[in-house]
Amino acid sequence: MKDSGRKIGEKLFALLSPNQKKEMAQFVRDYEAGDILADVPCTTLFHGSYFIPQQADQPLTEIREGDLYFCLEQRLVTVRSQVIPLTVKEFEIFALLILNPKRVFTYEMLLDLVWHKDYTYYSRKAINNHISNLRKKLRVAPGLPDYVKSVYGVGYKFEV
Repeated sequence: MKDSGRKIGEKLFALLSPNQKKEMAQFVRDYEAGDILADVPCTTLFHGSYFIPQQADQPLTEIREGDLYFCLEQRLVTVRSQVIPLTVKEFEIFALLILNPKRVFTYEMLLDLVWHKDYTYYSRKAINNHISNLRKKLRVAPGLPDYVKSVYGVGYKFEV
């Protein structure tokens, strides 16, 4: 059975920081009051099947961890200035992990948030394969850390 829009919203809302939750709540209040201006320049950032309105003059979502560089809006990942070509699913998995450092994502959460599917129809092996490919691509040189850590029997997290 597929989750309702409310259930999906609750899962996504749980991933937000306290400040992001306040901003989202204010956005919803403004939207319902009709206070969202149509002439405000904004771009639409797509992430999976949902979008985040973004002001054109807002800074990019960038993360730097040693030799690793990540930019959400440009869908760009580099290690030691080398561009890492990721598939759509690899990028979405990595984005979810790096934007929520140290937070463990279960296999079921990854399937919900990246594939938007009921996890009973998919195997953990599919996620393991994507993670394995992602790790290989990120390891452009010996001695680099494993950015994607396994939490045995549970799932994965981003940690340097």
